[in-house]
Amino acid sequence: MWLHLFPQFFISGITNGSIYALIALGFCLIQNATGLVNFAQGDFVMIGALLMITLYQGAHLPMPLAFILAMGTVAVIGITLEQGPIKHSRNRDILSLVMITIGASISFRGTAMLIWGKNARTLTPLGGDTPIPFLNAAILPQSLWILALSLVVLVVLYLFFHRTLLGKAMRAAADNPFGAVLIGISVRRIVALAFALSGALGALAGILIAPITSMSYDDGLMLGLKGFAAAILGGYGSVLGAVVGGLSLGVLEALGAGYISSASKDAVAFLILLFILFVRPSGLFGHGGVRRL
Repeated sequence: MWLHLFPQFFISGITNGSIYALIALGFCLIQNATGLVNFAQGDFVMIGALLMITLYQGAHLPMPLAFILAMGTVAVIGITLEQGPIKHSRNRDILSLVMITIGASISFRGTAMLIWGKNARTLTPLGGDTPIPFLNAAILPQSLWILALSLVVLVVLYLFFHRTLLGKAMRAAADNPFGAVLIGISVRRIVALAFALSGALGALAGILIAPITSMSYDDGLMLGLKGFAAAILGGYGSVLGAVVGGLSLGVLEALGAGYISSASKDAVAFLILLFILFVRPSGLFGHGGVRRL
């Protein structure tokens, strides 16, 4: 009986895991560029989803246009967060900057509640809602869209970081910001770009998950925590680790919910994370050494 249900649980886990991986990538981009944890990342997911619902189902814009506008708007919000309170903070201590992102998260949720209310909203699924049978699983077309677009994002990010001058400049600034300044790289612009990409990735994750699960003003908090957990699980700051951590967390979460209890779905995921970190604190692809700054 358990083996018969495994394909369905696995497909569900890969689908959710792809979303966690996109959110984790957003965390990694900002971590590599600035060294801080952006706890507003989950709110980028929420805002992107609700904006897409408003533009597509409320304003009746064409889906591609609504898609681009939603991602672009959240990217601008990410830049505004960096160029505003983070850039002009008098105390440049990392802990203080992290607290600014927490304050921004609270502000985003409060603003979203005023704009969209407390009721959850759902986005019309891409490709319809008729499941596609595969082995012993029923795959929703939205799941295929999630997997396909997540793969496209990974390929584009790889090509961007390894085949473009701007991407190489971002890698250089992340590895050695002082050396990057010496060779003429504008680290401030790189940081702003990292926040923009992080916002766009968060919005993409929200748009993709909204047709599967409803989205309300406070749902970004849990999604952000799971994306953060995925980043930690894979090795914080590692792009490969973010992907593997997200997929692993999604599968383990689905298996725990299916074979143990759906009520303990979130608890199982975080307990597994704690166990992995106890065995390997640096994560699956992290470095165990300590670097002094």
